[in-house]
Amino acid sequence: MNKPLASVLRPNNFNDVCGQQHLLNKDAVFRRAIESGSIPNMIFYGPSGVGKTTVASIIAKMTDKKLFKLNGTQSSTSDIKDIISQINTIGTENGILLYLDEIQYLNKKQQQSLLEVLEDGSVTLIASTTENPYFAIFNAILSRSTIFEFKPLSPSDIRIGLKKAVKKYNIENESSITLTDGALKVLSYGCGGDMRKCFNALELLIAAASYSGEDSIIDENMAKQVSQRSANRFDNSGDEHYNLLSALQKSIRGSDENAALHYLARLLEADGMLPAIRRILVIACEDIGLAYPQGISAVKACCDIALQVGMPEARIPLSDAVILLATAPKSNSGEVAIDKATAVVRRGGFGDVPTHIKDTKSPSKEGLSPTEDYKYPHNYPNHWIKQSYLPKEIENDIYYTFGENKNEQAAKAYWERIKK
Repeated sequence: MNKPLASVLRPNNFNDVCGQQHLLNKDAVFRRAIESGSIPNMIFYGPSGVGKTTVASIIAKMTDKKLFKLNGTQSSTSDIKDIISQINTIGTENGILLYLDEIQYLNKKQQQSLLEVLEDGSVTLIASTTENPYFAIFNAILSRSTIFEFKPLSPSDIRIGLKKAVKKYNIENESSITLTDGALKVLSYGCGGDMRKCFNALELLIAAASYSGEDSIIDENMAKQVSQRSANRFDNSGDEHYNLLSALQKSIRGSDENAALHYLARLLEADGMLPAIRRILVIACEDIGLAYPQGISAVKACCDIALQVGMPEARIPLSDAVILLATAPKSNSGEVAIDKATAVVRRGGFGDVPTHIKDTKSPSKEGLSPTEDYKYPHNYPNHWIKQSYLPKEIENDIYYTFGENKNEQAAKAYWERIKK
């Protein structure tokens, strides 16, 4: 069976790896440490197709340790124990290098089975994960390892990799495949920073170009046919899900409507309408809030319309909502206020509810004199009368501070005038 093109074209040394120059340039601490022969326990964290397995394979070839490979999706505790049982046997005198792909799929007990051999150095671990290691990997493993983040490849990284791949393929297969500039651009931007995905598309294109019996040219039109909707990295529970939602909120908070629309479009293209709606509703209250309270109702209406009409029409009311929020005045005074109040409550800073504002049926109100009773604000000028509402222990606490926007300053001026 023929190997996938991505496997055939896998680089054999650091110089041929595209991207990850923060780790692999000649002055990087990571590369210098590896080339010195000092290989610590390492966790490679990053999205698929960015070089984690490739770098691990290169490191394995540079060491005199016995290499074992496991995949977290298929491995059991017995598989790990089988490897551990070979410590100090023939061939493992210099130690064992274990490459554990997708470590996040191992449960806590399976990960714990590695602790003792990692501690004494008889096994060196290189693990890879596409999920945040601080949530997906057991703390004791993290404390014995160094985490290195692998980043999505840029279009220029992908372009370099494609050129090298075609050149290598042509030499090894005595062929004359040609990638046009248009095809290079489409593929480099259409794979979402995933080199493996790009090579899979290239493999299909090479087969199609070779079958045509012509000059084996891969043009822009051919590339578009295999690159449609492939640029998005998104799932409903992974890191990129939260990265896009976070970017949407921070762009709106920073009043950059163009960036906000970009992230909304990415979410919608990746079928993330419902998560986007939930985040947009939160943003309306958290980041705009009392600076433009009418905006909360308007955004709620836009989200309701989106849910009723569905995609693709839903993109229009959601675009309206995002633009409204991004261009609206901002205030987080409501969030700050409730967080201050919550902090006081959580540290035990509360007392008995003042008697005069307890429920009228409360036993503690029996025998209360008229002068101590509740004063009904609507019976007084401007519907306000001074009286205490907080428990006596915290009656001077202040949680809410009026924001500097026009709406909250108007409210502040009104109450300053009344409460004088």
